[in-house]
Amino acid sequence: MSPSFYLDGTPDTVKSAKGMHLITQNTPNGQKVQIMLEELADVNIMTNEQKKDWFLKLDPNGRIPVLVDNTQSPPFCVMETSAELLYLLKFADKDDKFGFKDELERNEALQWLFFWHGSGAPYQGQLNHFGKFAKEKIPYAIERFKNETLRVYGVLEIRLSGKYTGEPRDYLAGNGKGKYSIADIGTWPWVKGWSFSGLQDEDMKPFPHLMKWIDRIAERPAVKRGTGDKYSQ
Repeated sequence: MSPSFYLDGTPDTVKSAKGMHLITQNTPNGQKVQIMLEELADVNIMTNEQKKDWFLKLDPNGRIPVLVDNTQSPPFCVMETSAELLYLLKFADKDDKFGFKDELERNEALQWLFFWHGSGAPYQGQLNHFGKFAKEKIPYAIERFKNETLRVYGVLEIRLSGKYTGEPRDYLAGNGKGKYSIADIGTWPWVKGWSFSGLQDEDMKPFPHLMKWIDRIAERPAVKRGTGDKYSQ
């Protein structure tokens, strides 16, 4: 570890951490990487000081989570959850337990990882903001982002139902019924929070395969750990 890498004010828990260190909060974005680390049986530590200079050096965007790899010299920082999942896949999952060695399957995983990162999360995030947190309730904004979130859910339902292939899938990427991978890890923490976003049971009726996928992943022990009290403050 380079002693000059960290700025004054950086917590000792960050500076002295061994291996990979995650600064996070128990939100859907935080849970993506928390779950991946739990699947890999790694260690996570939390803080919520993401607007201070020491944090902005690690992630200029000032958003959690940020992954710090103290095995590199100087320490290497990774921002953006999809990039963090891919970093962990490259450096901590040598056997591709949560990825694919076949290049076409690997590309499938990237497609679905990027689909959620670029379409699903922004829409559902805006639905959460305008529906739950905005001081002024704007019906147009709520309706727009609700419809867009449901549209994206419909894309996931098409994929999981096998509507155009004739074979339902268990997971988003991989041959046959698919394999649990970073594509699922990067998507599930948001989708499982559909009720938090203000969606009702009636809204979710068109997505039976998606609902089964939510329940299927929720049963994984590492997923339970990665969304549990360990990450709550």
